[in-house]
Amino acid sequence: MSKAARKIPGRAKPHHGHVPVMCDAVIDALVPTDQPLPANARFVDGTFGAGGYSRALLDRSPQIRVYAIDRDPEAIARGAEMLRAYEGRFRLLEGRFSEMEALLRDLDVHKLAGITLDIGVSSYQLETAARGFSFQLDGPLDMRMGGEGPSAADLVNGKSEEELADIIYHLGEDPRARKIARALVAARAETPITTTLQLAEIIAATVGHGPHGKKKIHPATRSFQALRIAVNDELGELSRVLCAAERLLAPEGRLAIVAFHSLEDRIVKAFLAERAGRLPAGSRHRPAVPDDHPAPSFYLPKKGAIKPTAQEISSNPRARSARLRVAVRTDAPAWKDAA
Repeated sequence: MSKAARKIPGRAKPHHGHVPVMCDAVIDALVPTDQPLPANARFVDGTFGAGGYSRALLDRSPQIRVYAIDRDPEAIARGAEMLRAYEGRFRLLEGRFSEMEALLRDLDVHKLAGITLDIGVSSYQLETAARGFSFQLDGPLDMRMGGEGPSAADLVNGKSEEELADIIYHLGEDPRARKIARALVAARAETPITTTLQLAEIIAATVGHGPHGKKKIHPATRSFQALRIAVNDELGELSRVLCAAERLLAPEGRLAIVAFHSLEDRIVKAFLAERAGRLPAGSRHRPAVPDDHPAPSFYLPKKGAIKPTAQEISSNPRARSARLRVAVRTDAPAWKDAA
């Protein structure tokens, strides 16, 4: 990296021990150094967390205003210091990122220069035992990002064996889902499953390390992922926010999304490919794209996903599975089925 590159404002710095994943790449995608900022450069950080992306955007240029969204009340509380540090340029909004249109409408904000999303659970949530996200810490089996709705314990103790197996198989992509679900139903008949370690121990005793042992993945990893996604409706939220971003971004507005699991990344990849007009050609098995097909609402400045560097993975292991996808809004209308 050149000296000039190291001096670019907005380079990510760890803050209070939190290292935002692929932050430099995200900010470079949202605010390219070879392009002028629009006169009214308003950005949304849809997954505020510990504020890494928001802070880097604000530090990039004094012209930038950031509206940060998080459904986690604890994240909102942590953002108080940033509200003081960037007074007049930073707003913090509590809610789901899929609700960003309504949240911004209340502030009379309608067109954005950029939107960024970091899909998944935050380091703070994983490292707080009371939140119940981690099988490595003993705590209540909760996993709710916003504190509302059924918890993971409600699902584990209330869903049928078939429903649990479907959740673990489809959202955790674990081929051992039926065996795990059967064990959970048997265990809860003896005593309710209410803590993270209790759940993890039942799964480990049931399947051991199984087919994933060589990868050194804890046997409960995929089940915990599946329950978290189900509890927070993460795939539904992602599909809704992609459509909201399409409607909110101004022409040449930029979208940068970091995903950590194949489920989320496939949704992002498919949405952007479709909206960029990268549809499969017609064949005898698939009808051709009709002439009245909507004009592309995005174009993709780079083919495929951007991956973290070896240096970043070494310094921040959480980045290992991260994939960044970037798209730029065209001046075409948002697709009707995005409503």
